[in-house]
Amino acid sequence: MTEAVQHIPGRETLTPSATAGIDLRRATKRFRTPNGGVYTALRDLDLRVAPGEFCAVVGPTGCGKSTTLSLISGLERVSAGEVLVAGQPVDGITAGTAFMFQTDAVFPWKSVLANVAAGPLFRGVPKKEAIANARDWLRRVGLSGFEDRHPHQLSGGMRKRVALAQSLINEPRILLMDEPFSALDVQTRSIMSDELLALWDLSRPTVVFITHDLEEAIALADKVVVMTAGPGTIKATFDVDLPRPRKVQEIRFEPRFVELYHQIWETLRDEVQVAYARSTAS
Repeated sequence: MTEAVQHIPGRETLTPSATAGIDLRRATKRFRTPNGGVYTALRDLDLRVAPGEFCAVVGPTGCGKSTTLSLISGLERVSAGEVLVAGQPVDGITAGTAFMFQTDAVFPWKSVLANVAAGPLFRGVPKKEAIANARDWLRRVGLSGFEDRHPHQLSGGMRKRVALAQSLINEPRILLMDEPFSALDVQTRSIMSDELLALWDLSRPTVVFITHDLEEAIALADKVVVMTAGPGTIKATFDVDLPRPRKVQEIRFEPRFVELYHQIWETLRDEVQVAYARSTAS
C-alpha cells in the first residue's frame, strides 16, 4: 500500500487556535453488519491527548484504532459517549485536521508541486502565495528539484515526503496518522520517522499516530496508549520520558527505551494473543 494525505474540508466546528486537545469520554462506536446485526468496534473508550502532544496508539488488528481516528476527525459519529476537540463536541468534520492514510489519495495527474499546493488553493489562498508555500515545503522535505514530477515517478519514500508536505502546509492543529509508514522498507521508514519529528517540531500540532510497530511508537511519541482486543478500549497509557530531539535509530539503544519496550509489550502481548486466538477460532 502507498501513502495518502487528505486535508479534511467542510463545516467548521471549532474556533481557530494554534493547537487543540482531544478528549474521548466513554466513547462507543457501533456499526450495522450486512446481516442486520450490530458490531461494536469501540466500547467506553477514554482517551485524552493534550494540545501539542504526540500520542501513539498500539493494539492488535481489529481493536478499533482506525475507528478512533474517524471519531476524532468527525468522519464517523460516536454511538455513545463524547468526543471533544478543543473542549467542543465533535458534531461535524473537525476543522484544522489533516489525516494521513496508508492508501494513496494524491492526484496522480497533478505534479508534485500542484499536489502540495492543492490544499491552500482549496482554502482560497491566492495562487502565487500557494505555489510559493508549496515550493518552500518541498524544500523542507528535501524534494527541491522534483516539483514537476508526478507521483508515479517517485519512490515510496519520496511520495511520503510529498504526503507530509501536503499535510503540514495546511498548518493543521491536529494531525491524524494511520500507519503512514507501514509500506516502507526499514531504512526508509526510519528516515521518514526522523523527518516527521523534525517537521512536527516546527509547529507542534497535536498528533495521534496509529501503528502496529511498538518500537516506532516509543521512538516517536510523548505517550503510548495500548488498546484492548475488540471491542476496543484503553488498557494502559505509558509516558515516554525520553529526551527530545530524538534520532529514531539511535534512541532505540538507550536503556530507558529498552525498559519502556518491555513494560509496554507485557501489556500489549496479552491483547495480541486474544486477537490471534479469535482469528484462528473463526
